[in-house]
Amino acid sequence: MEKNVLTLPGGLSLSYIEGGSGHPLVMLPGWSQTASGFAAQFGAFSKVARVIAVDHRGHGDSENAPAGYRIQRLARDLDEFLAVMGLGSFDLLGHSMGCSVIWSYMSMFGRARAPRKIVLADQAPAVVAQADWTEQQIADAGCLFPSFDALNGFEQAVRGAETPDAHKELIRGMFSAETHDGVLNQIASENLKLPRAHAAHLLHDHCVLDWRTEIQQIRVPTLVIGGEASIFSAQSQRWIASQIPGAQVEIFEADQGGSHFMFVNNPERFNARVAAFLSA
Repeated sequence: MEKNVLTLPGGLSLSYIEGGSGHPLVMLPGWSQTASGFAAQFGAFSKVARVIAVDHRGHGDSENAPAGYRIQRLARDLDEFLAVMGLGSFDLLGHSMGCSVIWSYMSMFGRARAPRKIVLADQAPAVVAQADWTEQQIADAGCLFPSFDALNGFEQAVRGAETPDAHKELIRGMFSAETHDGVLNQIASENLKLPRAHAAHLLHDHCVLDWRTEIQQIRVPTLVIGGEASIFSAQSQRWIASQIPGAQVEIFEADQGGSHFMFVNNPERFNARVAAFLSA
């Protein structure tokens, strides 16, 4: 694997890790996560694809831009990245917020530059429940926060978690209980490369969006992956798959690494399932 830097037309520099050969697979990490979080995927995926994992603006080793921490801007960054890389045909894999970036990308740029296949790993269609939604709507949307007040409380916790130990406790529940503290410490340290003020701003924009109608417009072969023990309900992942014609769905059981980070907690199953989907 090689780490490289690419400059977008507006001058922003994005870091990415690349390796392997074949049809390009562009991987997008979640909120505060970095390309290095896909370390366990590179070996498997590079056997079937040219793997490119991107650090979003301000994340990882990408340039710490003063602004632009919104899903729509990250989607435009992705479109510009694909253009500069000269990728006319490619697959997309997103985890968590990376899925939201894909949904935004598909809404704005999907007709002009559509991916061949999409892998969506565990993102709720809507993170915050609306006051007038029914219980069924809330369940299908996979809402993590029951209200905007609850979201605001988490945002404040994010702003205050400025050390690896503090941030580790914020994300611990997103992983299987047996996840070693050393793994959490490493991930927390990578997360903190994104300044907490930017992280809170991006978190807010990410969580208030409702992607249900955009998901229903997707007409690309799609694999949806979720976990029975994730912060987002397995029901919401099945709902996503039910809205995309021909979509496949894979749900990891709780005792099989079925956390929000199933690709960390059970990389063998995750890698095999995704590689099979991409190769079919």
